[in-house]
Amino acid sequence: MSTLSQVSPIAVQKRVSSTPKNRRATFLPLYLSIAPYYVLFLVFGLVPVLFSLYLAFQRWDGIGKMTFVGWDNFYYALTEPEFGKAIINTFVIWVMSTIPMLFLALVIAFLINQRTRSRLAYQLLFYLPNITSVVAITLIFKALFGEQYGLINYALTSLHLPAIQWLTDPWGIKWSISLLSIWMWTGFNSLIYMAGIQSIPGELYEAARTDGANIWHVFWHITLPLLRPVILYTVITSTLGGLTLFTEPRVLFDENGGGPGHEGLTMTLYQYGQGFGSHLFGYGAAIGWIISLILLVATMINWRIIQRGDR
Repeated sequence: MSTLSQVSPIAVQKRVSSTPKNRRATFLPLYLSIAPYYVLFLVFGLVPVLFSLYLAFQRWDGIGKMTFVGWDNFYYALTEPEFGKAIINTFVIWVMSTIPMLFLALVIAFLINQRTRSRLAYQLLFYLPNITSVVAITLIFKALFGEQYGLINYALTSLHLPAIQWLTDPWGIKWSISLLSIWMWTGFNSLIYMAGIQSIPGELYEAARTDGANIWHVFWHITLPLLRPVILYTVITSTLGGLTLFTEPRVLFDENGGGPGHEGLTMTLYQYGQGFGSHLFGYGAAIGWIISLILLVATMINWRIIQRGDR
């Protein structure tokens, strides 16, 4: 009896709570509290992705019976000239929009950071396009790019310059999409760069100015090297966004083909046209997986380039 009486009540409680049944009862409320996120991810995330992988090997119009076709959807996509043109268009538009956009965003962020007054006003002004509806902005730019009554061509002809066929010429189509993307996303990336610049210790700038460095030397030798992680983030996000352009060419040209000669046809626009326009859902799923692979490869290349620059 003396031995039993010396057993601590806390030790007995630990032994009881250590059983599997009691552990489940203890942690069940915690699991239930985080369960909605995983349920939603399962229903709207994982299951559609796995179903699209299964659908990529099928021929299905959305109503009838599925027919297994193996790798035929992937083979047809890789040999289809129109999809090849869509890939080329997407990368050309990405280069024409992303490189100038990130350069302008970096310069704008550096210049705004030099100001001591009205900094918040400039930040709000440059971020405003990003919170505006993409469709509304695209419709406005469509009116500006009008070939007969557009404001841009009117300004050009007023200066005795030739008008540009923004929505019919092959390069005009690409520039219209690129300029729209630049206008929308430059301010957003400039705010990200500004946050990165403000995290750089001010002592480095003060020491550089004391040594006689001008603003270009400060930017090139201090800001740019210390901002590489932020630049990597913006390059990756801009690559993912630029290679999945859809709304801009869809609204600009009011068709799935991307304008005359399919010069504004992007990869996602081609996928949308095949899946929901022609009701080739299996083929559209295969295109989606090819686009995902292209995005993965492009992201890895960007990562290696930035990492090599760090070394």
